Amino acid sequence: MSDRRRTRIASYNRPPAEPAVTRRWTEDDVRALGVTTDIVTAGQILGLSRNTAYRLARAGTFPVPVIQAGHQYRIPVAGLLAALHLTTPATPDGDDPHPPAP
Repeated sequence: MSDRRRTRIASYNRPPAEPAVTRRWTEDDVRALGVTTDIVTAGQILGLSRNTAYRLARAGTFPVPVIQAGHQYRIPVAGLLAALHLTTPATPDGDDPHPPAP
């Protein structure tokens, strides 16, 4: 018999599982992604799991426009910003892109 036996740890001896840490996405983080991002990142921003994001993309019901290139899904960041109601462009000098009408 082998010296390397697999043993099970009793469930009462296991340390408690750590809760999953979810990243909080800011508007600047989303804008810094570039022109497109992958389906997993877009799903995280929208609060979807990886499996749900892929399932919705395959079904054609992802809440943002999806570009499929071969087996890869790409999500336009502009679509994400629109879905999050963050469509006003960020200006580096702080000027208001829509000044009030005279």
